[in-house]
Amino acid sequence: MNVTTTAVPKAGGAIGQSVRDSLVIAKRNLIRMLRIPEVVIFGLIQPIMFVVLFSYVFGGSINVPGAGLDADAYRQFLMAGIFAQTVTFATAGAGAGIAEDMHKGLIDRFRSLPMARGAVLTGRTLADLVQTALTVVVLAIVALIVGWRIHDGIFKALAGFGLLLLLGYAFSWIGALIGLSVRSPEAATSGGLIWLFPLTFISNAFVPADNMPTVLRHIAEWNPFSATVQACRELFGNLPANYPVPEAWPMQHPVLASVLWSIVIIVAFRTFAVRKYRSATA
Repeated sequence: MNVTTTAVPKAGGAIGQSVRDSLVIAKRNLIRMLRIPEVVIFGLIQPIMFVVLFSYVFGGSINVPGAGLDADAYRQFLMAGIFAQTVTFATAGAGAGIAEDMHKGLIDRFRSLPMARGAVLTGRTLADLVQTALTVVVLAIVALIVGWRIHDGIFKALAGFGLLLLLGYAFSWIGALIGLSVRSPEAATSGGLIWLFPLTFISNAFVPADNMPTVLRHIAEWNPFSATVQACRELFGNLPANYPVPEAWPMQHPVLASVLWSIVIIVAFRTFAVRKYRSATA
C-alpha cells in the first residue's frame, strides 16, 4: 500500500517562519555576546569617556544659544548628541560581526539551510539592538551622575530613547551591508567608522550649527543624525527656553523627521543588504 505524505506548512506561513528564524539567529548572537563579555565592556567604555571628557573639557567653553557659556547648560545640550553618537557607532560592530561570519564560512552554512533569506541579517541586527539598548541604559546612568537631567517627564524621555534605538537599528543595516561587502572584519570596522565621523561632527550633536559655514550648516540641518539629536533634546527638555530653532524643516519637526529618516534608511539598506546576502560568497 502506498502512503502519500503531505508537508504541513508551519503556522504563520512565510512571515511566521521569517520571524522564528530571525529570533533564533538573534538568540545565537546574544549568547555569543554573553560568552565574550569584553566586547560589551569595551563598547561601554568609549561612550562613558565621551561623556566625561566633553562634559568637563568643553563644558563652559561652548556657547549654547539662549544660555551662553554655562557648563550645566552645555551638559544638558550635549547628552542627546552623545546618546545618538553611541547608537550609530554600533554600526561598526555590526559590520565587523557579519564580516567575521562571512570570513569563517558561517554565512554560507546559514544560506544552505531551509530558512528565510533575511533572517540571518535581521537576527544579527536585533541582537545588536539589544546590546545598544544596554549601552544606552549604562550611559544614561553615567549622564545622570555628571549632572544631566530629564525635564519633560518620563514618557517623553522614553519616546526620545525609542527614537535613539530606532536610529541605531537603522544604522545597523548600513553596517550589515558594509560587512557583506568587504573581505575581512578589520576592513568592516574601518569602513563602518570612516563615514560616521563626518556624519556625527557635521551635525548639531556637539555644537550648535548656527556658526558653521553656510554649506555645512545646511548639511547639518538636513542630516538624519541631527534630526534625532534635536528630537531628543526637545523630548528630554534639554534646550534653553530662548534657544533659536533653525528654519530647516527637519529642525522644525525633528520627531517626525527622525522617524521618517530612520524608516527610509531601514527600508533601503535592508533591501540592499538582503540582496547582497543572496549573492555573496565567502
